[in-house]
Amino acid sequence: IMSEKSKRKRIYMLDEMRGFAILCMIVHHAFLDVGDVLGLSWGYRVFDALCTVQPIFWAIFIVISGICSRLSRNTIKRGFIVLGAGLVITLFTAVIMPLFGFEGSEIYFGILHCLGCCMIITGIFMPLINKTNYKVGAIVSLILFAFFYGINTRTLLFGLIKLPNALYQYDFLAPIGLYSNNFTSADYFSIIPWIFVFLFGAFIGELAKEEKFPKAMYKQRSKFLCFVGKNSLLVYILHQPAIYLIMLIIAFIIA
Repeated sequence: IMSEKSKRKRIYMLDEMRGFAILCMIVHHAFLDVGDVLGLSWGYRVFDALCTVQPIFWAIFIVISGICSRLSRNTIKRGFIVLGAGLVITLFTAVIMPLFGFEGSEIYFGILHCLGCCMIITGIFMPLINKTNYKVGAIVSLILFAFFYGINTRTLLFGLIKLPNALYQYDFLAPIGLYSNNFTSADYFSIIPWIFVFLFGAFIGELAKEEKFPKAMYKQRSKFLCFVGKNSLLVYILHQPAIYLIMLIIAFIIA
């Protein structure tokens, strides 16, 4: 008897979109390194300019991760693996890199920490998600995301509600979106509001589970993007040291 997983058609477009989102992120990060490692100020300017569109690629990436959580046999286990990878990145950026004189690139709660926590939380509530009408769940998730979107800027509901400064005194609350003026993280994604984007993906993941996505999504268009998308965790972990190495070689040649 074929297992449920081997029976299900692969949704190649999800791999391709995830691969594309990861590549956009790598290009974005590379410009930051042009500033940090090569000391060229235009790198920072390009990086800042791209920050305006960056949330779109991350939303795509997080929604797809949410959809895949619905197809995974063990979302909680995957969550702990991804969270562990995030902690490796913290070790590399906050402990190892400063030993070599690179400071200011510390990542304390980045996309992997956030995704890992979202997977664990979603995995715990999966029995409830399975019972909920996916359209209702998806709409409520989007409403909650919009409501909480400004939490990092001390507001809710598009700036209409101002949150008290007393909430923003402790950095240990940074994972949920509350942190003091002293907190910095080169890559930062708080669980709130992004968990609601993840849950939106988990709810519409019912369509993936039932193979009800448009037919075009099951066709492969780019082997390269599929490869990057399938191996997105490994690509993400390796891209930062790889970019640093390339930049250091360039810096050495220029010097």
